[in-house]
Amino acid sequence: MSIESIKRRDFLKQTSIFTAGLLAMQMDVLAGTFDTDKFGNGNILLNKKTDPDWIKSLYQRGTVTTYLKSKNELKYIGMPVGGINCGTVYLGGDGRLWLWDIFNKNQEGIEPKLVEWNKGNGEQIKLRPRDGAAYVFPATEIHPLEQGFGIKITYKENTITKRFHLEDWAEIKFEATYPVAVIHYIDSDFPLEIKLTAFSPFIPLDEDNSNIPVTIQSFEIKNTGKEVVEFEIIGWLENAANKFSATASSDGKRENTVITKPNHVSIFSTFNANDKTKFAEAGDSGSLCLSFIGKNAVAISSFSLPFSAASFNSKEGREAKNIVNANEKLIAGIAATEKLAPGKTVKKEFAISWHFSNVGKRIDVPDARTGHYYLNKFSDALAVADYVADLYPFLSAQTKLWKNTWYNSTLPWWFMERTFSNISALATTTSHRFKTGRSWAWEGVGACEGNCTHVWQYAQATGRIFPGIERDNRQRVDLGIALQEDGGIWFRAEYDKRPAIDGQAGRVLGCLREHQMSADDTFLKTNWPNIKKATQFLINQDKNGNGLTDTPMENTLDAVWDGEIAWIAGLSIAAVKAGGVMPLEMNDTSFAEQCKIYAEKGSKNMDEVLFNGEYYIHKPDAIKGREGVGSYNTCHIDQVLGQSWAWQVGLGRINDKEKTASALKSLWKYNFMQDVGPYLKEHTGWRPYALPGESGMVMNTNPKKEANPYGESVTWQMGYFHECMTGFEHQVASHLMAEEMTDESLILTRAVHDRYHAYKRNPFNEIECSDHYGRAMASYGTFITACGFEYHGPKNFIRFAPKWNKENFEAPFVTAKGWGSYSQKNQKEKQMHRFEVKYGSLRLQKISLQKISELPIEKVIAAVGGQKVKMKYKQNGNDIIVELEKPLTIQTNETLTITI
Repeated sequence: MSIESIKRRDFLKQTSIFTAGLLAMQMDVLAGTFDTDKFGNGNILLNKKTDPDWIKSLYQRGTVTTYLKSKNELKYIGMPVGGINCGTVYLGGDGRLWLWDIFNKNQEGIEPKLVEWNKGNGEQIKLRPRDGAAYVFPATEIHPLEQGFGIKITYKENTITKRFHLEDWAEIKFEATYPVAVIHYIDSDFPLEIKLTAFSPFIPLDEDNSNIPVTIQSFEIKNTGKEVVEFEIIGWLENAANKFSATASSDGKRENTVITKPNHVSIFSTFNANDKTKFAEAGDSGSLCLSFIGKNAVAISSFSLPFSAASFNSKEGREAKNIVNANEKLIAGIAATEKLAPGKTVKKEFAISWHFSNVGKRIDVPDARTGHYYLNKFSDALAVADYVADLYPFLSAQTKLWKNTWYNSTLPWWFMERTFSNISALATTTSHRFKTGRSWAWEGVGACEGNCTHVWQYAQATGRIFPGIERDNRQRVDLGIALQEDGGIWFRAEYDKRPAIDGQAGRVLGCLREHQMSADDTFLKTNWPNIKKATQFLINQDKNGNGLTDTPMENTLDAVWDGEIAWIAGLSIAAVKAGGVMPLEMNDTSFAEQCKIYAEKGSKNMDEVLFNGEYYIHKPDAIKGREGVGSYNTCHIDQVLGQSWAWQVGLGRINDKEKTASALKSLWKYNFMQDVGPYLKEHTGWRPYALPGESGMVMNTNPKKEANPYGESVTWQMGYFHECMTGFEHQVASHLMAEEMTDESLILTRAVHDRYHAYKRNPFNEIECSDHYGRAMASYGTFITACGFEYHGPKNFIRFAPKWNKENFEAPFVTAKGWGSYSQKNQKEKQMHRFEVKYGSLRLQKISLQKISELPIEKVIAAVGGQKVKMKYKQNGNDIIVELEKPLTIQTNETLTITI
């Protein structure tokens, strides 16, 4: 049966799964941290008494997560190391590059497959990538082309040759620090200490220099012995131009051309077609380039495999150009030699660039036909190599500076890794940017097209790290292509001509975030009429005028729900409140007042009408009742999503504090599972995004033990209610953190982190409906709330209120035009707050800090470079508001210090 033969989501319609027999492939997760003496209805563990020492360990700084060959932890690792929106190139656990999804196939999943899976009762079912195939059967190394690196040394009259390959080293250590990974190669009888640093340029706020189709492999080699060691390091790359489209000898010629320039030695790999029109639209039409950055390297236009000592000695293939027929394999190589004295260290740096302009036929929008965004800067792969070599000191230094800034924090290493790694989805084929500048994405690799609003509105990372991309997406797509006269936003733009109510609300909230992440009010002024129209659309969906949206409309659970639904109503209230904040800055006081009245009424009624004494619910339609699918009187994961979103953009309270806390405690009590196995065994229809033996928070539970809790008609969408989808889990984790439930937030985040431990699957690929799912970027929101971070660029305002380590805290920040590191320390009779700008600039006037000393405030001093800045301050409870006399711009390498 072909993968196309199963219709979209038919898996959910046709099957019910149960997975009791899969424990062999799993590790213990959160083992020993809970008492398991009391289960409720549906095998829900109600008494979650955690081990205090284990909880304490979650807060500890720890060390970088390092995966080891000796523990069998490397085989699933695939860290994206190509530029954002440039396709997918994976860095494997042993340093080999794999997958190479750069040929514009836009296939579903990183590994399209239809696999047989045993339900546990002897019945076999079929899974596609969107159904969980990639979770149950993670992809291992896929090598569509020949590529690798090797080293030869001459030492004590011996010659030793090794590939940078799992098989050739006694131990390999992989440090999982996206966007820069470090791999150590260890062998006791090898006199060189070798470290590979791999990355593609990744610079927050610099979308263009992060959008380069290149991967960098930087080898740092140290002589740890007592004698001189002569070594030669070599890299090779197959000419894969038109590799899949041109397979007959008569199709044309493959050409490898040696290029020597002052700052790089390269081999430019192209395909010369006999009939240019035949391959004009092929996704693999283009070029590649293997480069050594620097001088003194030897280019090999035709490199021979298999790899051996002879690979270094052969003089064949060292012509300036090599040409073969299309059906023949042609491999390029570059070698660099060095005599290294004892104790000395040297770097050998390689780059592999690509240029395949045709985005792919599956993406059928006019913008896509213009090709990739990188075409604006590069004409071919050699132009990429030239650019990278010319700017290598800057690109390399800024990328590493960001990595060091991000991870140099008092927050736990594992937490910083998990909350940031999902932005790597931008460097996969989930995410595209066209030559026109338009950003476009699948929900997950190759599945469900068109920047789906009800999925991507959860993703907090892009708007904080690359805010320019999100501003353009709001303006160009949501408030442009997709906006209708009534203010509705088509939730897949050209692909589905309907609004989704939750996506609509999320996009209005996104407009506030994008305004806040701007340096001035240009975005808001330009787009306010359309933002207002989109906000009014939300107000209009409240037919009975009680502030609770009640118009049946599509939502992220792929159904039209009737009635008044807490998570949709709350999200709409938050969006209307956001829509009321923005007009105050536009002097549209009448609309601001309309929004204020609506939001206040909605909040009041949501707390009174949709709270059942324990959690927020879905009130059925008065006429239809529970005729259709819904969450009704169940405990739904998104029930206070509006309040969660509000914390991301500084909107304050949407729902009553005590009732919100009760709702979150209910999610923890009923929906979080130490082991999802017993629960899944009693429920059907779910896709495997968590397996028996693993922890997670399921979407919906039925604490009241009602019959037909999700509606009177059985529908395929009910399968969703029993799944663990990381984007939703991260959303709850961010909210738990915001509401001071830090233990629960860290446990939930850690549950996801452990499900994606490299022993079991790729730690850089959180899966929902296919690989690298966009919603997973909600994880960045947990970092935001852990820092208590708020920012408003046009108002020159910033706030930090960390949730723990308040007396000695440090974390990165990204603002409209600059990024750096914030720290606060309590030092006996004073507390110090520092804003160190490491890139760009930071313009501030109003700063909100926390009082962390028990002593009364005597004075506050602000200074940059030792020069005092005029200011005043006021204390409001535990908040200290510092207001500078006039806006202050802090430049790169400057630090604003506030001493209290």
